Amino acid sequence: MELDQLQQTVVNALEDVKAVDIEVIDTTRLTALFDRMIIASGNSGRQTRALARNVQDEVKKAGGTVASVEGEDSGDWVLVDLGSIVVHIMQPAVRAYYNLEELWKAAPSRPKPAAKP
Repeated sequence: MELDQLQQTVVNALEDVKAVDIEVIDTTRLTALFDRMIIASGNSGRQTRALARNVQDEVKKAGGTVASVEGEDSGDWVLVDLGSIVVHIMQPAVRAYYNLEELWKAAPSRPKPAAKP
């Protein structure tokens, strides 16, 4: 399955189960391990598990493969490894704490200078 098709399949699967704040990060210049990271939020452990399950089902249905899944037991943070795409599905508090978006952006944002009195 081509990368763009796989990415669209994942995003559609997340949207189908009402994921919140879906973000796609291109990691091709940052690591050779995978090409995209997709991060999304679910409002409960039940929803994060449902989102992960739907991603797996839709990717398989489209002819892709799922390398592994981690974190389904707790549901706070579920990782779905699709090889060229890694999907992180997190509850909002966990997502805010780890702030993966900031860690993986190609050009990290700089803090704004303090306002001068």
